[in-house]
Amino acid sequence: MNVQPIARRLASTEAAEIAEAALVLPLVFMLLMGIIWFGRAFNIYSTIQQAAQQGAVIAARSSCATCTQASPWGTTDFPGDATVTGVVEAVMKSSNLDTTQIISNAPASPVFCANPPYPAGACSTTIDNITVCRSVQLNSPVSTQPAQCGTVVSFQYPFTFSFPGTSLNMQQIILSAQAQSRMEN
Repeated sequence: MNVQPIARRLASTEAAEIAEAALVLPLVFMLLMGIIWFGRAFNIYSTIQQAAQQGAVIAARSSCATCTQASPWGTTDFPGDATVTGVVEAVMKSSNLDTTQIISNAPASPVFCANPPYPAGACSTTIDNITVCRSVQLNSPVSTQPAQCGTVVSFQYPFTFSFPGTSLNMQQIILSAQAQSRMEN
């Protein structure tokens, strides 16, 4: 039996497999890295949205169970900006996000509620760059429904892709979070 022709065929097959692997593996690796980094960006976006929502819920709820709607915003019955900031930062820290990277993002010209029992609203930006707007009309001003007043909490958070060998390497995108919650006493 002649073994040399069989050995040549096996040697050429192995070389082709190595060449195919050398071409395909970097592409598969890049695809997996892309999935990981875009998944992380989505995770961060989801976390900051949840943080903004929790902040809006806290800001819109009276801390006094027996208070009436005559209690205006800014009294001790409603949590202050420090409490809202603490809630937002707690949610972000639970996902290991650096809260010092928060960027301010004021909502574009909110319509404030002016009808009693809610006083004129105002927006404030905390020292941690979280914007809290109180007594904001949540439904459309031209709506036939009565005005729904509440709070809007907004901020931005940067995310940097680390994707070597592509045009996305070290590219920064700014993720925006904004949430609203109806005021309830």
